Amino acid sequence: MDAAPLSGRDVRFYLALAVLGSSYLVLLAAMLVADLFYTTPGHLWAALQSPEIRYAIRLSLLTCTLTTLLSLWVAVPLGYLLARTRFPGRGLVDLAIDIPIVLPPLVVGLSLLILFQTPPGRLIERWIPVTYAIPSIILAQFMVACAFAVRTMRTTFDQLDPRPEQVALTLGCHRSQAFWRVAFPAARRGMLAAATLAWARSLGEFGPILVFSGATRFKTEVLSTTVFLELSIGNLEAAVAVSLLMVATAFLALFILRHGAHESALGHPQRS
Repeated sequence: MDAAPLSGRDVRFYLALAVLGSSYLVLLAAMLVADLFYTTPGHLWAALQSPEIRYAIRLSLLTCTLTTLLSLWVAVPLGYLLARTRFPGRGLVDLAIDIPIVLPPLVVGLSLLILFQTPPGRLIERWIPVTYAIPSIILAQFMVACAFAVRTMRTTFDQLDPRPEQVALTLGCHRSQAFWRVAFPAARRGMLAAATLAWARSLGEFGPILVFSGATRFKTEVLSTTVFLELSIGNLEAAVAVSLLMVATAFLALFILRHGAHESALGHPQRS
């Protein structure tokens, strides 16, 4: 932070930056306020009492939680490998992780749909129905959310000082013991951030779910597809009510994410 007294020119400079930056915040706040004034507490209560929307809420909570667990299952080992090791094709793997992030969501859903039309995909479908069923929702959410979780875990392990692990190795620990006893506990705040980000991303996923799972009432309807379904039948009040519910959930998830990241920065010094 600059401790020198601000001149008049500096004040005008910061004021210009604030005005330019606040234009986006004003637009964001205006959108939320417009939503709030469009609906009423009665609409919100009616939406929460709707059997279709209550089913969508339960299914969203279930699929987002399972997706988060699967994302962490992959993100922790992959993030550690990318941060601590050098292997052939490492750059290609690092690049491939970003593909679901930059691809249009509809393309992710279409690619999954085509995958399960291939012989291996049809073989899986003979034992476990995936397409247009609940597993397809989890898979569609996982394909996008996992990429964000891997990125978060790689950054976490990059920021952790490797010297405690090296000391553990010199004291006779195997690499796996150094990971489980030193790196894994130290990365718990990063895992919280990755889990929160994966959960929030899964909640907002729409395109891949619409293509790969459909939007069938009491079957594959989650909150994001509920907004689409309510809009398609002209029930704008219910669509806005569900949207506000998702905004509140996303705000809570991001608050946990920022709080976890702040605690991580305080509790774990970065690698020099």
